[in-house]
Amino acid sequence: MELNVVNIEGKETNRKVELPDSIFGIEPNDHAIYLDVKQYLANQRQGTHKSKERGEITGSTRKIKKQKGTGTARAGSIKSPVFRGGGRVFGPRPRNYGFKLNKKVKRLARLSALAYKAKDQAIVVVEDFNFDAPKTKELATIRKNLNVADKRSLLVVPELNKNVYLSSRNIPKSEVITLAELNTYEILKAKSLVLFESSVEKLGELFNA
Repeated sequence: MELNVVNIEGKETNRKVELPDSIFGIEPNDHAIYLDVKQYLANQRQGTHKSKERGEITGSTRKIKKQKGTGTARAGSIKSPVFRGGGRVFGPRPRNYGFKLNKKVKRLARLSALAYKAKDQAIVVVEDFNFDAPKTKELATIRKNLNVADKRSLLVVPELNKNVYLSSRNIPKSEVITLAELNTYEILKAKSLVLFESSVEKLGELFNA
């Protein structure tokens, strides 16, 4: 699959890049995508939720009424879950929601996500650019020139580009990510995938390593 390389003005250059079929031309595996996205979202959870059970409630331990003769159920503690202010039954406890996923499954999921973007013709290859300082207005203009201003876009740079990253932080629906951080969830969330020209070659090296 060949794509034209465009400049920051949105105009085609005389260069083309070949998107490897081994990455963008595979048959997508939906179950691998499901597992990878599930793991990604699970890893985002803090898992610090906690509620107090009856053994952790502050209160008197005296027996609140006599055992028999009241005509109601027996009760031994004010901290019982059946009373207002008592402990919670089987409340949430701190836990780690993460789970193990094989590297080959994660790799297949990312390849499948990229293949879906290629099938949807939602990939734009732009020649590399940089800013001398963070410039949100210039990046917004570039997104407009690339026809991705009204879409959620993911700009993939080969390595950390601080000025481009800082320029995108105040633009809605705009994300900048390095190749090393590329993941299935971010690829699928974006409506348009914008690749730096230098990212395409390194993308092949990343998945063939």
